[in-house]
Amino acid sequence: MMKTIIAAYSGVLRGTGSSILSALQDLSWLSKSKVEKQLQIISVLQWILTFLVLGVACTVILMYILCTDCWVIAAVYLAWLVFDWNTPKKGGRRSQWVRNWAIWRYFRDYFPVRLVKTHNLLTNRNYIFGYHPHGIMGLGAFCNFSTEATGVGQKFPGIRPYLATLAGNFRMPILRDYLMSGGICPVNRDSIDYILSKNGSGNAIVIVVGGAAESLNCTPGKNSVTLKNRKGFVKLALRHGADLVPVYSFGENEVYKQVIFEEGSWGRWVQKKFQKHIGFAPCIFHGRGLFSSNTWGLLPYSKPITTVVGEPITIPRIDHPSQREVDFYHRMYVSSLIKLFDKYKTKFGLPETEVLDIN
Repeated sequence: MMKTIIAAYSGVLRGTGSSILSALQDLSWLSKSKVEKQLQIISVLQWILTFLVLGVACTVILMYILCTDCWVIAAVYLAWLVFDWNTPKKGGRRSQWVRNWAIWRYFRDYFPVRLVKTHNLLTNRNYIFGYHPHGIMGLGAFCNFSTEATGVGQKFPGIRPYLATLAGNFRMPILRDYLMSGGICPVNRDSIDYILSKNGSGNAIVIVVGGAAESLNCTPGKNSVTLKNRKGFVKLALRHGADLVPVYSFGENEVYKQVIFEEGSWGRWVQKKFQKHIGFAPCIFHGRGLFSSNTWGLLPYSKPITTVVGEPITIPRIDHPSQREVDFYHRMYVSSLIKLFDKYKTKFGLPETEVLDIN
């Protein structure tokens, strides 16, 4: 039985999704639906652990290997790391094979995650997608734009999405390579400038605009985005003539429950210090347990996440945009995001009276 399970999971990693259930056919005591559910849980769990601990774990292991007889292996990798250090800033090293792994389809079906296209995107233009809200881990952003599980390549042919995340992740051994294989890049000016100016057209950088500050306020039943004073992405769009595309992910805030610290409390003070000096804010959150949805754990709750890609806003190229020009297009973007939310909110389970809070 153990050999059969190992064979099934190796099929997930190789992307041979059609053979997974057949590999489990001799486990007659398991129904097809139960097998699929367990594969979904495994798929989500591996990404959660990747997000939380892979970078630190690989760093510790690498340092340990340096102190053993196998130090040559670690030394060779470190030499490669130095040589390859700037690759994340130059568009990374995406792998269509990794993006098409069957494991991501099980990840998608766990919630499930869905991508909704509202308008065509021209391949002779570049784009900046503003993704809202952040949620705890941005699971919808990852599934939709760093994998092909929801068909982003088919829905937007000729468009290459790059999900931008914390630059610190690309200083972690192994983790950096894993992230780059999905088309993930650092959310810094060097990386964004390169993709939008030296990588041709048809590029779409996905920026989770609210960032760490927004994650501190995400909680089920709340639709709130941190956007009023977030104008850097608009300035970047103007400098490169990249069209802005509002993206709203209904259900992103529903998959985890979080302890919200009030402004002025010691908890919020600690979170803001981390955010200021490290770039991320530690959150106290929980989902469901590994073996039961009635217990607490790291697995997110199985709640639908529907990501709606809105209408692109045509942006002119202005090498040195004034504050007035930035403010003008920022207002246009905010208005477009609110219209997108209002148009689709009732289709995805929200009441007509629901309002999107802009903070």
